[in-house]
Amino acid sequence: MTLTLSVLDQSPVRSGGTAFDAIEETVKLAQATEKLGYQRYWLAEHHGTDGLAGVSPEILIARVAAATTTMRIGSGGVMLSHYSPLKVAENFALLQTMYPGRIDLGLGRAPGGDYLTSIAMQYGSEIGVEYYPTKIIDLKAFLTGTVPANKALANVKVTPRPTVPPEIWLLGSSDESAKLAATFGLSFAFAHFINPIGAERILRDYTANFQPSDLLAKPKAALCVGAVCAATQAEADRLALSRGLWRVMLDKGALGPYPTPEEAAAYPYTEQERRTAEKSKRTAIIGDPSTVKAGLEKMAADHAVEEIMVVTICHEFRARLRSYELIAQAFQLSQREAA
Repeated sequence: MTLTLSVLDQSPVRSGGTAFDAIEETVKLAQATEKLGYQRYWLAEHHGTDGLAGVSPEILIARVAAATTTMRIGSGGVMLSHYSPLKVAENFALLQTMYPGRIDLGLGRAPGGDYLTSIAMQYGSEIGVEYYPTKIIDLKAFLTGTVPANKALANVKVTPRPTVPPEIWLLGSSDESAKLAATFGLSFAFAHFINPIGAERILRDYTANFQPSDLLAKPKAALCVGAVCAATQAEADRLALSRGLWRVMLDKGALGPYPTPEEAAAYPYTEQERRTAEKSKRTAIIGDPSTVKAGLEKMAADHAVEEIMVVTICHEFRARLRSYELIAQAFQLSQREAA
């Protein structure tokens, strides 16, 4: 099996850096990973945090797609529960018109922020997350010209409508979105880096229950995996110290800028916090190139997927970029010439 490698970027803000730096680093990383041979580059959506700058994937997609030439650029993902399916369809129809054949529309049902922020995101709307499946059907209909779930919207026209719609993916860290993806005949990406529990069963059930659609004839799945790669195991372990502290702060509701390894090493962990930090490292693949390559290949085989989306966050951008470089070299990805 030939394994396809892609990138999921949460646009992290590092300790001592700014949101402007995070966006600039996102663009630089996309350009670099395109040349390295990665297949696609997805931008995440998060709200109300000083640690992640990507509040609007569609805006970042436009910026990143303009700075690249061949790589597929998409959302990982748009939190559709907050939004009008028509407006999301218009945004991505326009992006696909601007960058033909290069746009992915990844959809998520998570809030992407705390409870109060989620309420503010849906200001004035009485439509809750229970309407998420209906929104998916309507969004797909707006992009493809098929019949929406809400028949009263059948004559709504999205313009400009590209000849080929963007690829539609459902994202999830549980079985709910996998079931919807199988039922609606859509691609599915599982967020293993968020919740590895049950991933193999969920992906197996998605494949077994997949119903072909006008967009997809057979199941198509990807696994989003956390990874930190460095020249040596010791250096990778040092870089991963930051990940442990970040997870501790996330559990405390204080997700600020991504800490340095030195800040993480000096933090006065309680016993429970230390267990949380250690657990966070066990849910990622951390090591030298051969270790990370073997780990990703095993992940792909165990979960029966042909594509891995690598999620790498390090405090220093150079270390983050080097991680993707080492992984690309380990897999002997075919590098692209600069445009």
